[in-house]
Amino acid sequence: MQSSSPAGRAGRPRSAAADTAILAATRAALVDLGWSKLTLGDVAARAGVAKTTLYRRWAGKNELVVDAVAELFDELELPDRGSLSADIEGVVLQFAAILARPEARSGLMAVVAESTRDEALRERIRTSIVERQKRLVLEGRARAQARGELPPEPDAAEAARTADLIFDMVAGAVVHRTLVSAETANGDWVRSFTQVLLWGLTSGPTEPTDG
Repeated sequence: MQSSSPAGRAGRPRSAAADTAILAATRAALVDLGWSKLTLGDVAARAGVAKTTLYRRWAGKNELVVDAVAELFDELELPDRGSLSADIEGVVLQFAAILARPEARSGLMAVVAESTRDEALRERIRTSIVERQKRLVLEGRARAQARGELPPEPDAAEAARTADLIFDMVAGAVVHRTLVSAETANGDWVRSFTQVLLWGLTSGPTEPTDG
């Protein structure tokens, strides 16, 4: 898995403890100050490091907030709960719980809004959050295939497209539910969503019809 922080520059070795403190301080500042008032100076003071320490690691606030939020999503796990439906419900509930946290909610919404004007920031979101969390789809699909719940996908390109689609469906639905509609992704909603997703995964492709 990739590091949640950018690669260090030549010179003094990176301090994992400093990185952890900086990212935690960033999330705390997001909650206390909001996106517009958050500064690298405030984060440095909260983390107990020099501001130059932040600038050696991150080019600016956008990149720092992406990495702080990405660290939250790295908490997601996919424990084996015995069935594909139970596995999906478990990880969706975890995801919704993270999005309910003020630091995740404000940070993610802010960087997504900023990324509409910044291609480099969009790429950082894809790399640090989206691509890293696709591991959950790959792990869950492999487990379900081993159980016989899903058919094997011998075509690697098609399997990659399917994984992308599954991720987009799960992430899109949960983000829309919790952040756009501001509704709770409770157990009933998660079960209903899982049933719809499973229907799509297990029904197989349909042949096009004429007319």
